[in-house]
Amino acid sequence: MNNAITKQILSFFLLLALQILVCNHIYVFGFINPNVYLLAILLLPITLPKSAQYAIGFTTGLIVDIFDLTLGIHAVATLALVALRPWIIKLLSVNKIKTEEIIPTPKTKDFSWLLYYTLIMVFIHQTFTSLLEIWSFNRFGMTFLSILINTAITTLLILCIEYIFIPNKSNLNQSL
Repeated sequence: MNNAITKQILSFFLLLALQILVCNHIYVFGFINPNVYLLAILLLPITLPKSAQYAIGFTTGLIVDIFDLTLGIHAVATLALVALRPWIIKLLSVNKIKTEEIIPTPKTKDFSWLLYYTLIMVFIHQTFTSLLEIWSFNRFGMTFLSILINTAITTLLILCIEYIFIPNKSNLNQSL
């Protein structure tokens, strides 16, 4: 098996374990709950067949739902991410050359691109999960505040994980 595929599968399971064992038990002020498992969806290869992306997204969300007792909310939100991901990548990619052949990581993209990509994707996920969980617009201000805070915290954690565990371009150039 390819070394890159093995690393991706291992990181997928480590992110799920981190989400299930740690992040699912973090509730600051009753509504702040980071979702670091989204990094597994964000790091899927762009060339991966769409059906495989949907299967991985649904399975990932369903596993989180099972352990968080959220009745399919994360599965729906991750399916939305997989569906919207190509358009977000095209929107952010000014340089269209070889964008379909990469995995969006610090190795292949600069910080500002990764920040916008992560921020948009996490905001979409948080919007879906919050609105599906609450299923009401009665307390829209509090819901929107929850979406913004969860988006900021999850984005910060995902970027920290990416830059700690995935070498970036400058680190690769210095080691060669």
